[in-house]
Amino acid sequence: MSYDQSAMNELHWLIDMVQTIEVGLVVLDRNFDIQLWNGFMENHSGVSPNSIKGSNLFEQFDYLPASWLKQKMESVFLLKNRAFISWEQRPYVFKFKNYRPITGRADFMYQNVTLLPLSSLTGQITHISMIVYDVTDVAINKLQLKAANERLEHLSQTDGLTQLHNRRHWQMCMQKEFDRHSRYGDKTSLVMFDIDHFKKINDNYGHLAGDKVIQHISHLLKQSLRETDCAGRYGGEEFSVVLAHTCAKDALNFANRLRKKIEQSELVFEEESIKVTVSMGISDINDQLENSGQWLAYADRALYQAKESGRNNCVIYDQDSAE
Repeated sequence: MSYDQSAMNELHWLIDMVQTIEVGLVVLDRNFDIQLWNGFMENHSGVSPNSIKGSNLFEQFDYLPASWLKQKMESVFLLKNRAFISWEQRPYVFKFKNYRPITGRADFMYQNVTLLPLSSLTGQITHISMIVYDVTDVAINKLQLKAANERLEHLSQTDGLTQLHNRRHWQMCMQKEFDRHSRYGDKTSLVMFDIDHFKKINDNYGHLAGDKVIQHISHLLKQSLRETDCAGRYGGEEFSVVLAHTCAKDALNFANRLRKKIEQSELVFEEESIKVTVSMGISDINDQLENSGQWLAYADRALYQAKESGRNNCVIYDQDSAE
């Protein structure tokens, strides 16, 4: 075999490989006109190499983020270094549909793109190559894992019966607000409340009815919260709320509105009407508090006072009268 024939074979193989390889290959000149468009790009765009050669990339695909992508390409020309575009930075550059059966839930092809400088025989960077990788499988798997982890994190923070924060996560919220007060002096109040005569509800209607009552009150509580508030199920029939940027007087207004809403509501369980009330204790943060545990203890004492004074009412903890 002659040298010329061998070189022709190698060129044929190279062209064949470029056309059939399972990655996109695009070569652009300095004006971003397309000089090479391989089979992968044809298959996914529906545009043939013959019809697109010499066309401007950004005129041909007007949805491309032109200013952002041109800036990346200019840096490749100027610095003679490759550049990368990750799907996590931008899910795709070319708007190709996803045809992979395994990741059929994806509406488009997730892509990683490498931009390579191409030099002429004289060593000048005259062209740039875009290598487009289909990373849909990797992206979908990672996104699904992330969603699963977020779901697990949510479950680890949530009380299963009420979908409020569980005790552990609520205590973290309380500590965070206590620390915020220590740093910035923000007004914050703590409300503790529980269901009056809850044991009688369980005894008269059964534990399933008791669970429904807890869910009912949780629902009314959620309706009363602002985005900055943090509510949790502290235990059995006891609930807790951290009211950010709220003084004791405003916390009392919140507590009384919620208490009346609960008192006026009605839960029907197995054709039985169940009426419930709650008692509430309130403590705001002051500079004499040594730690968040003391803050919680004060709200708990106020709750005890509310029960001792007849239930279905709200009490603000008064340190002077307690002493």
